[in-house]
Amino acid sequence: MCSSIAPRLWFLTDRRIREDYPQQEILRALKTKCCEEDLDFRALVMDEVVLTIEQGNLGLRVNGELITAYPQVVVVRVPTPWVQSDSDVTVLRHLEKMGCRLMNRPQAILNCVNKFWTFQELAGHGVPLPDTFSYGGHENFAKMIDEAEVLEFPMVVKNTRGHRGKAVFLARDKHHLADLSHLIRHEAPYLFQKYIQESHGKDVRVIVVGGRVVGTMLRCSTDGRMQSNCSLGGIGMMCSLSEQGKQLAIQVSNILGMDVCGIDLLMKDDGSFYVCEANANVGFIAFDKACNLDVAGIIADYAASLLPPGRLMRRMSLLSVVSTASETSEPELGPPASATVDNMSASSSSVDSDPETTERELLTKLPEGLFNMNQLIANEIKLLVE
Repeated sequence: MCSSIAPRLWFLTDRRIREDYPQQEILRALKTKCCEEDLDFRALVMDEVVLTIEQGNLGLRVNGELITAYPQVVVVRVPTPWVQSDSDVTVLRHLEKMGCRLMNRPQAILNCVNKFWTFQELAGHGVPLPDTFSYGGHENFAKMIDEAEVLEFPMVVKNTRGHRGKAVFLARDKHHLADLSHLIRHEAPYLFQKYIQESHGKDVRVIVVGGRVVGTMLRCSTDGRMQSNCSLGGIGMMCSLSEQGKQLAIQVSNILGMDVCGIDLLMKDDGSFYVCEANANVGFIAFDKACNLDVAGIIADYAASLLPPGRLMRRMSLLSVVSTASETSEPELGPPASATVDNMSASSSSVDSDPETTERELLTKLPEGLFNMNQLIANEIKLLVE
């Protein structure tokens, strides 16, 4: 049973995707981590959360329960192709404004919801991107046929909210594109993109967690199509990636503000790369198999690392700070350093039995010359024991 003062970690996902492999694996990994680290854990789906503003303050209810102990960290998995800013993102904004650390944050998720928004964020940062056009208005696809001709045919055409390689095609020429325009569904705009022929049917998926590349996978089409997505029949295999490629993936992750993401890189003949896409809700079933990794476990470890240290850990850290300050002070300000360390060692041994008394005794044994500095520490300890 987790302690009532244990750091709190939540897992928040959507009912439509909670049974999928990534969410089930993350749930498993988080439960295991929280049990091992004695963390207070809770798993929720988005529609269980009720947002409140009462007496001018933000609040939270879950299935009728008033929440008084908010999570410090929330691991978020939402279906980015369908995420709604007026509902899903509103919940995430509410939690963030209440002081919760979300991974990923709402703005980072929005940066990846729309493929053209992703490129808007990356533009101007020296990131290599294929030339890309888009437009305003949902139904202006046809007018772009002439505008995008400067990209040259064949060209890549994508729905800005497409996912898993769907609603992506290679337009052979202007007539082909005109014929397809009658079949286009206009829920979201499309983008028109320069075709990188060297990378036809293959790309590199890079998963980045906490600003670190955890693995790379080469994805290849098996039927000659341009898309290499494993969900469309492509195969994935572990591959090595140059330092240039790794740094590019990390740069993209940092610009977009992502804690966990999948970056897709297109390969050029000279060994350099273009950025194809960034995925905030990256899947990893094929990735785990190809790279023999437990991506969910890596995510859980990173989530736990974002939690504030436990009460006892913080207290011992304060004792260490005081001890170090005493040892580095000039001798005339107080007793010899060895005596101070001995006294603190004796006091530290009783922390678990009577922490409040121990901390008060500790402060009375401080050298006078350290009073100003340690008054700040005393205030911190007071907060801990109240």
